[in-house]
Amino acid sequence: MFLGCSEKPKKSEVVTVGQERPNIILLMADDQGWGDTGYNGHPHLRTPNLDEMASNGAVFERFYAASAVCSPTRGSVMTGRHPLRYGICHANCGHIKSQEITLGEMVESVGYTTGHFGKWHLGTLTRDTIEANRGGRPKFDADYAPPWDHGFDSSFVTESKVPTWNPMVTPPKSAGDVSGSLKEGQPFNTSYWTGPKQIVTDNLEGDDSRVIMDRAIPFIEEAVKSEKPFLTVIWFHTPHLPVLAGEEDRSLYANLSEDEQHYYGVISAMDKQVGRLRDKLKALGVAENTVLFYTSDNGPEGGSATGRTQGVTNGLKGRKRSLYEGGIRVPGIMEWQGKVQPGTIVEAPCFTSDYFPTIANILGVDLEKNDRPYDGIDIIPIVQGDVKQRNKPLAFDFQKQAALMNNEYKIYSADKGQNFELYNIINDPKEQNNLVGDEPEILSSMVTTWNEWKTSQENSAQENDY
Repeated sequence: MFLGCSEKPKKSEVVTVGQERPNIILLMADDQGWGDTGYNGHPHLRTPNLDEMASNGAVFERFYAASAVCSPTRGSVMTGRHPLRYGICHANCGHIKSQEITLGEMVESVGYTTGHFGKWHLGTLTRDTIEANRGGRPKFDADYAPPWDHGFDSSFVTESKVPTWNPMVTPPKSAGDVSGSLKEGQPFNTSYWTGPKQIVTDNLEGDDSRVIMDRAIPFIEEAVKSEKPFLTVIWFHTPHLPVLAGEEDRSLYANLSEDEQHYYGVISAMDKQVGRLRDKLKALGVAENTVLFYTSDNGPEGGSATGRTQGVTNGLKGRKRSLYEGGIRVPGIMEWQGKVQPGTIVEAPCFTSDYFPTIANILGVDLEKNDRPYDGIDIIPIVQGDVKQRNKPLAFDFQKQAALMNNEYKIYSADKGQNFELYNIINDPKEQNNLVGDEPEILSSMVTTWNEWKTSQENSAQENDY
């Protein structure tokens, strides 16, 4: 039972929205915490462009990554389905299967041109070249699943992480998370790829977010010139380790520690590129016909806000790799001029699995014809205020942890769903007051719902959806 929800989206509203062909841009940071934006009250961090995007659209008070680490969350964006349904269990685990219908493939089917820029992390990009975490190693051959085989016309992607400054060069160990086998100043053992055996060698110096946007903007310009609607996925590496900022961006935080200068500097550098993108959309005359989403793939790295892992959760429990709030509640913004009112605050919980069905309904694509379970919902009626609450819970399963949340309550397990804690997330977002002994009926109902979802997920994992 999904508590506290009685309304469903009206089909007439979905059809009305689906008459349009807006451009779609999905922006995602890497390891950016719930508190790592200016608009969310950070005491030092400056993100004027994200702040403007937030004030001009909808801010989600409870937006969640579908998992507590990168690859699974990215899989949820790409499919609208929990990543365990098709074997992406962790970073560098599994890949997008050919039987899955990806976001790129879905929008291509209705006439869109598609581009993916930045981090991919949904499979390897090469079987021939040893690089990154899995590429070119025979034992990972089955994980070859590049974007150009999954619905993307244009690509400029890395398999996984890179340094946030001079992305193809190994930075000092002080930047964090640098393998002992890599020497400072030498190649980072990761490449940007644009297609099979196509490695980019030019314009790879300086801020990585700028390097990525230098490829995304020409794709958008060409799409506008050819009068084709476009899907542009831009997945920044910032602020994932190794964290290194340029002098100009560090100077914004000259009165703070060196580690803070670098961490805040790379986010401000990324924010600058978000502003550059929004300015370009205005200059091209397509800003009003473009839907922009912004989020992060999980909470902040590290055991605490120290060293180059300065990310904050604004007091939420847990960080990256945890299904407590701090590990999965992330920044969430949606901007769509004329369709999303400026200053909108969305209080209902939403998550990255919602992107796929939301975009499907905007475009009038009937997902029921795909005959497989989707974990997300269309959030347009929620964002536009026609529906106040969700009619489907958010289910999580990651590394022995389990969680389920609805509009008011959340259950959490640290032992594969054997025992659960219960929290009222509205009243207790920091998850300090376990209500197991106070609300047994709510607990029982939510545990039953999670077990039913888990049965569905395991059925999908047996490839019974295909």
